[in-house]
Amino acid sequence: MSEKMVETVNGPINVDAIGKTLVHEHFIFGYPGFQGDQTLAPFNEKEYLASAIEIANEMMAHGVETVVDPTPNECGRDPRFLRKVSEATGLQIICATGYYYEGEGATPYFKFRQSLGTAEDDIYEMFKHEIIEGIEGSGIKPGVIKLASSRDDITPYEGMFFRAAAKIQQETGIVLLTHTQEGTMGPEQAELLLQEGADPNRIIIGHMCGNTDPRVHRQVMDQGIKIGLDRFGLQGMVGAPYDQERIEVLLTLLDEGYEDFILLSHDKVNLWLGRPPVMPDHFMQLIENWRPTYLFDTVVPELMNRGIKEKQIEKLFTDNARTLFGDYEK
Repeated sequence: MSEKMVETVNGPINVDAIGKTLVHEHFIFGYPGFQGDQTLAPFNEKEYLASAIEIANEMMAHGVETVVDPTPNECGRDPRFLRKVSEATGLQIICATGYYYEGEGATPYFKFRQSLGTAEDDIYEMFKHEIIEGIEGSGIKPGVIKLASSRDDITPYEGMFFRAAAKIQQETGIVLLTHTQEGTMGPEQAELLLQEGADPNRIIIGHMCGNTDPRVHRQVMDQGIKIGLDRFGLQGMVGAPYDQERIEVLLTLLDEGYEDFILLSHDKVNLWLGRPPVMPDHFMQLIENWRPTYLFDTVVPELMNRGIKEKQIEKLFTDNARTLFGDYEK
């Protein structure tokens, strides 16, 4: 077995044991500000935990062994909750350290420190402490740093996190996992991280399926960086294309030989913190397939009907996750 290890909420595991992986899912998530609405929507851990365990078991029924939950720090990240889900089911869960993009994140805290000139050092110290010592006294260590940028821009605020993450990755080897807003700025994220000394083998640019131009995907993968086509089921809203468009892009990239650089997922918010959003009927119809087993129920069978081989499917869920977390020599 490899001696390389990856941190989960139940401690480190050998990277060879990572198995079939969904690289971008959220058990619980809340937009910053949900804390102020908890009078009407208190966090009932018993109910949430029962639901999360049921969801984890549904994933595992399709052979999933590991889930990466990259919920940002200010969006309700709860490593102790995730550990309870893992302990109850055996699902291996990798959590994150990181902050969300400026437009939907909790910006005042680090923007104030940015005005004082300390923010980038403060972010670096936050990442380092959580990676080395653990999160909030729990002893649970993140397996990824979550980074995010805006539509058509990496703002100065967001740039601080990217630079600090590249610096800490050079010291620890931790994987950098990103959010691109509506599939924009993927090549720019890759360029910034590489300029700052990050290891391309340990980067995955997320939500690239928001972009339906294969040329943009190639710009990232040709630098040795992996991409996440990781919003299957979320379509026709928040700038997301339709799943059939995603499938066509994926088939094109596989036909061109990029099978070693792609991971698939849903980015499903399984449980909302605060009051769950009430979706209009036409939105509900658009996202009726946004569930954490949709890839296995529907997308993979279609891929195989169109000539994709079992070995290629295994790369998209297993081999590429193993190389993302394992290709590092300290």
